[in-house]
Amino acid sequence: MILERLEGLPVGSFQYKLLLVTGLGWLFDSMDTGLIAFVLPILAKEWQLSPAQMGWIGSIGLIGMALGAILAGTLADRIGRKRVFAITVLLYSLSTGMCALAWSYESLMVFRFLVGFGLGGELPVAATLMSEYAPAHLRGRFIVLLESFWGVGWLVAACIAYLLIPAFGWKAAFVIGTLPALYVFLIRLHMPESIRYLISKNRIQEAKDIILDLEKKLHVVSRPFAESLSPMEMQQDSGKKMNFSVLWSREYRTRTIMLWLAWFGIVYSYYGIFMWLPSLVFAQGFAVVKTFEYVLIMTLAQLPGYYAAAWLVDIIGRRYTLSLFLLLSGVCSYFFGNAADTTALLLWGSAMSFFNLGAWGVIYTYTPEQYPTAIRALGSGWAAGFGRIGGMLAPMLVGVMIAQNFGMNLVFLMFASVFVLVSAVILVLGRESKQKTLEELEEIHVRPEMG
Repeated sequence: MILERLEGLPVGSFQYKLLLVTGLGWLFDSMDTGLIAFVLPILAKEWQLSPAQMGWIGSIGLIGMALGAILAGTLADRIGRKRVFAITVLLYSLSTGMCALAWSYESLMVFRFLVGFGLGGELPVAATLMSEYAPAHLRGRFIVLLESFWGVGWLVAACIAYLLIPAFGWKAAFVIGTLPALYVFLIRLHMPESIRYLISKNRIQEAKDIILDLEKKLHVVSRPFAESLSPMEMQQDSGKKMNFSVLWSREYRTRTIMLWLAWFGIVYSYYGIFMWLPSLVFAQGFAVVKTFEYVLIMTLAQLPGYYAAAWLVDIIGRRYTLSLFLLLSGVCSYFFGNAADTTALLLWGSAMSFFNLGAWGVIYTYTPEQYPTAIRALGSGWAAGFGRIGGMLAPMLVGVMIAQNFGMNLVFLMFASVFVLVSAVILVLGRESKQKTLEELEEIHVRPEMG
């Protein structure tokens, strides 16, 4: 009855502390991604970079993220969520500091790859761990709130860019990016291993000890555990071999296709737009300081987008919320690309941030719910990893389009089209997963695809 007692825990300090600890990892990831976006216009001028070279600086990090997501997801299902989370945080924070030591375009590319590798590995593992601890009726809200730390991280990056880069130069921004290395010690102290992972590895006593500790902290009266495992727990500890090929078995094929296409589209559009956003606004004729100010305003709109998605995701469901937010992201990105003045630029840019980042919150909620414990991190990692291919292509393609004088309107028409297509894919292929335990989802999702 371990999982029943986990699901029965009252929502209290433990869940919110776990949200904070994993959320800080998300914040630092976002801060790093934002920093490179704000540094790019400065580097381009200082190192005389071409648009194609600027695109590669963004894309090389995404190559690292793709490989990191796949490897970390695989490792997390083998050696544990907590250990992989700590390793990836340490890797990307130290690599960010090394970016400050970059002496050439080529050396920066190497360091950005390492940053991406750590960053890409941390995100799906953190979402998996949080989804395995959040109660079923609030799981969607918790994961979207976890993702909202991404918006806070972008705000921190924007503030660093606005306040420090003009005064101290771009290297100072990367030095600050080493701070997450200290955060690893916080992870070790305050983050438990996933109980569902422990059961899947037959580490039953460790899982029981965590439950007893949590019940004590949350002031729940403990009782002895049953000698035998419940049917749900027997399913967790099935001993079946799980590997990449399982993702494409008849049970999981449809959801894997849906998730890979969804991740590709959302990552393609996000990194294509936001990696270039400061440079695109700067290209409109605004000074660097004014550009950072406008991007900061647009970034602020991300936070209410997350909170709106967090409210809707457990009411109308993951599938409809995600599809709606992606569709509206497409509409807003089209009008942003055709903005004729500063007011329109800020209005549509802010609306685009609102819906785009709200959609990110939902995709991180939706993805771990599609797979059982034994392949949850693996499936999430591969979906995110495949999505990073889109993130690699988009910054390079935007660089080429700018070099060929395509114009902002055509660049954003392309992104609007991708948003609309992905919205349709989720609506057609997706299945709802709100208000159900992860074990109930395993039953619900498998049966229809097998029939």
